[in-house]
Amino acid sequence: MKVVPARLKIPGGAVSSQRAAARPPRGRPDGRTLYSAAMESVDTDRAPAWTAVPAAARRAAREAAAPLVLAVSGGRDSMALLVAMASAAHRRIAAVATFDHGTGAVATDAAAYVARVAAELRLPCVVGHMPADVRAPDGWEAAWRVARHAFLGEVARETGGRVVTAHTADDQVETVLMRVLRGSGARGLAGLAAASLVLRPFLGLRRAHLTAFLEREGRAWVDDPSNESRAFLRNRVRHELLPALRRFDPTIDAALLATGQRAAEWRRELDALVDVALRVTPLAEGGLSVASAELRGYDRDSLAMLWGAVAGRAGLALDRRGTHRLATFIINGRRGSAMPLSGGWMVEAHRDAFVLRRGAQEPQPPAVLPASGAMAWGRFRFRRLEGPGRILEDAGSWSASLPAAEGLRVRAWRPGDRLAAAGRQPRRRVTRYLSEAGVQGSERAGWPVVVAGGVEGEVVWIPGVRRADAATERSGRPVRHYVCERIAP
Repeated sequence: MKVVPARLKIPGGAVSSQRAAARPPRGRPDGRTLYSAAMESVDTDRAPAWTAVPAAARRAAREAAAPLVLAVSGGRDSMALLVAMASAAHRRIAAVATFDHGTGAVATDAAAYVARVAAELRLPCVVGHMPADVRAPDGWEAAWRVARHAFLGEVARETGGRVVTAHTADDQVETVLMRVLRGSGARGLAGLAAASLVLRPFLGLRRAHLTAFLEREGRAWVDDPSNESRAFLRNRVRHELLPALRRFDPTIDAALLATGQRAAEWRRELDALVDVALRVTPLAEGGLSVASAELRGYDRDSLAMLWGAVAGRAGLALDRRGTHRLATFIINGRRGSAMPLSGGWMVEAHRDAFVLRRGAQEPQPPAVLPASGAMAWGRFRFRRLEGPGRILEDAGSWSASLPAAEGLRVRAWRPGDRLAAAGRQPRRRVTRYLSEAGVQGSERAGWPVVVAGGVEGEVVWIPGVRRADAATERSGRPVRHYVCERIAP
């Protein structure tokens, strides 16, 4: 680990000259003032660099209603966050959260350094660790980010706090440029300026301000050598691409910041439109539905924009290709059809709505129905009742009287399954009964059927849908009475 010592005095002119070099010419957008409404409370051209940081921290503390969870890695920017917030809002800090990415001694030492400084400042500190069994199909940058965000989210939930990060305008410049390189649409180009539950008090400041503040305070930080590695895209953008672009156009930073701000404003306007134009209904399991009638009349491009905003409400970020595929599905999708999306999500075309939800879980293994008591099976619970069949009348198709002498098992329905004769209906495909009952998409996947005579036996009951004649009580035949309850969406 390399700890960068802070100089107790800094030449103010050096910071001023860096600001002057980054300042766009008269008449061009100024990246520093674009964030004034949400993130900046000082004029960084006039205030000394080291005063801008505590001023931004104080403002953020005033505006945040929840306790604060400081995300601190030990690097320069996050150490500035820790020191400034400890001074501006010590009593509001619920926890200092630091994450050991498991990349070696430097990462471990950095987490330990943060814990020591937090203890010195009399602040509680939580240290997270990268799970040993994590895979990285999308690269280690993405895997570290996902694990770190999950850790910060867990700390925020446990403390009832709001995560605070030390992202700066420099981070926003890099992020917007990376989104441009990846072909992001307008929604993605907002970058770190997009509305978020994460608080970013320094997004209107440059890294030079944070450096000046730490040096003024006499605080050290950890210099992680991985930040110089060209193996990671952000580092290549920071150390190679941006310097080259600045030589070609010194106003590139301001242009990228302006792009991000305009995209963030566009996102806010689109979200406001969705509030009044569409009836978006949250689902208990975390997805959402939109009435089909409210989507009629929009062309493909409009649907792509609207669904980018709708998906964001469920926590799903779609790229431009994803939103256009989704728009095509909304226009052409047949009732009962579904389309997979990124991250394990899917959209389903129901009778009168389009439903966005997580993909179906792996089906439950077959299980023997209990001879007494109750048994949970996936999203359902099967309970045996004692007494005559009239107990089941109110439960309708969620109840059945099954032959006691036959082996009774519950399993997930399969293509080709047929329900035994029911009423005037001969043996008929289970999928037809499910469709008629409105059981569609991922809800249908893993729906239970009860079979008599072993796992490969005859289907005698589709809980909540239909019973076969074999699942009704008849005199002279020993039966077991069962009720099925749905215990999860």
